[in-house]
Amino acid sequence: MKNAEEKIGNLYRQWEGVPAEKIIYLPVSGSYRRYFRLESHGKSVIGVYNEDRKENDAFFSFTKGFHGHSLPVPELLAADPDGETYLLTDLGDQTLFSYLSGIRKDDKDFPEDAIRIYRKVIDFLPLFQVVAGKELDYSKCYPRESFDRQSMMWDLNYFKYYFLKLAKVAYDEQKLEDDFNVLVEYLLSAGAGHFMYRDFQSRNIMLVNGEPFFIDYQGGRKGPLQYDIASLLYDAKASIPEDVRDLLLDHYLTVLQRYLPVDRQLFLQYYYGFVLIRILQALGAYGFRGYYENKPHFLKSIPFAVANLEYLLENKSLPVQLPMLLEVLKGIVQNPAFRHYTAPENQLTVTVSSFAYKAGIPADESGNGGGFVFDCRALPNPGRFEEYRIYNGKDAQIIDFLGKEPSVDEFLNHACSLADQSVIRYIERGFTSLVISFGCTGGQHRSVYCAEAMAQHIRTKFPMKVNINHTELDKKND
Repeated sequence: MKNAEEKIGNLYRQWEGVPAEKIIYLPVSGSYRRYFRLESHGKSVIGVYNEDRKENDAFFSFTKGFHGHSLPVPELLAADPDGETYLLTDLGDQTLFSYLSGIRKDDKDFPEDAIRIYRKVIDFLPLFQVVAGKELDYSKCYPRESFDRQSMMWDLNYFKYYFLKLAKVAYDEQKLEDDFNVLVEYLLSAGAGHFMYRDFQSRNIMLVNGEPFFIDYQGGRKGPLQYDIASLLYDAKASIPEDVRDLLLDHYLTVLQRYLPVDRQLFLQYYYGFVLIRILQALGAYGFRGYYENKPHFLKSIPFAVANLEYLLENKSLPVQLPMLLEVLKGIVQNPAFRHYTAPENQLTVTVSSFAYKAGIPADESGNGGGFVFDCRALPNPGRFEEYRIYNGKDAQIIDFLGKEPSVDEFLNHACSLADQSVIRYIERGFTSLVISFGCTGGQHRSVYCAEAMAQHIRTKFPMKVNINHTELDKKND
């Protein structure tokens, strides 16, 4: 099977009529979809590769439905017949979360401009839930058509198995299961007759010239109105102050009343139950990505979710008895390990080196081992010619010599393809170091040229730090 980048590149060429001049991998660590930015002639689009075709079908169907109501979502430009790759309009890089991070002084600061943007976002939510939601094809929903008992139990067990168990939080299994059933019965009585976006939070809202656009709604289904506004206002790292949450919740209910009658008291009776299940689902996700998949940056969100949990326990109560669940939640809130955890900011660094085989392969100073060592000695050697011996692989004369050799180009294409696979996987798994080395006889011509080409390839394609070392040349410069 062709790899993701090749399939995206082929689809772009079929759609645009010319190959993309540049394909840049965009790491997105919260899903298994792979995103690329493809650029040509000063324009860019986003390419998506996802092997889950049913999830893609849901996204395509919802996108069509939302466009039918002029909602600000990306335009589907093209899709491969196999259903695994598609192209979208490029909405840029600014999410609502990155906007907040840029304008806030601290977690208590929430400027008026931020409130204004949130009001704009909330203005659209009932349009998704009520207006467009009336006409969507819910048979395309994946994995469930509605936020039903099964969906809720999945979320609660996600929390149990990927947060509680992996974080070694003690509980009575049967009593906790009993409480889960009580909570689910209570939440089901709220009804589930409208579109539920499912992941309506600050990282799934893009800002384009200050206006909100909405992405990542492929998990949508029928559900209660309360869930999405709870997701937005109790988005962990957005850390919205409680008085602002109250203000924005009131704004949502006011806007919602334009589209259907709302019993505010009844709405609020269920609202904090959905806040609770959303926080538990988020903790399960942080545990799965952080503890199980070893992506430490997800663990950094745990203290923010726990702070939301603490507020809920101290200020709100539900009209059902959940003794074991409350005991577990109080234990989490009181545990310093969950309140003050700070994970290191893992950033992949790629180190590319050239070397002479007679001097040995350079040591991996990161201590991780692995990586790649490519042998350049089968390539044409400019060092055999007197006129090239004084130059090295960074000089124009050698670049011109080796750049004309088809075997060198083929060698580098294979090397870059192998390296790309590791870089993408290392980013997804939160690894911090990858070492790539090129060796030749003297460490002066072929290995230097190839190392420079590899470093340039990675710098162009991936947003990361790339170090380059030329072992033999550095010795001569010492």
